[in-house]
Amino acid sequence: MYICYMKSYRKELWFIVDQRRQLINITHEVESCLKESGITEGLLLCNAMHITSSVFINDDESGLHHDYEMWLEKLAPEKPYSQYRHNGYEDNADAHLKRTVMGREVVVAVTNGKLDFGPWEQIFYGEFDGKRRKRVLVKIIGE
Repeated sequence: MYICYMKSYRKELWFIVDQRRQLINITHEVESCLKESGITEGLLLCNAMHITSSVFINDDESGLHHDYEMWLEKLAPEKPYSQYRHNGYEDNADAHLKRTVMGREVVVAVTNGKLDFGPWEQIFYGEFDGKRRKRVLVKIIGE
């Protein structure tokens, strides 16, 4: 008989985002959390803790990052602020919409103590209403 004892790990990663919109590769920070957790088989959840930010997986290529910026700005342009009903008290309706398109979180399999990625996959934090401290949650369960 095989008995499995499930472990759980939780950590918040904090970032100073000095621009309104910014993509930050957080793969190394997430890998450090995995190592710290001691979990070698399981699942890792990484999610944005702000309604105007995103966590997603893709390639770390500057041309692609530029393409994201241009595409998202066409879908939900920041200005004019008056085009959005949400912008009565704030000016970030576009950031809420961009987050919806880019998603809230990623789940990655953990195998042999490593993130089980495909070729070129990296984890990114996408900020769409920055210029302040922001955080990401890393939750890992497994053995």
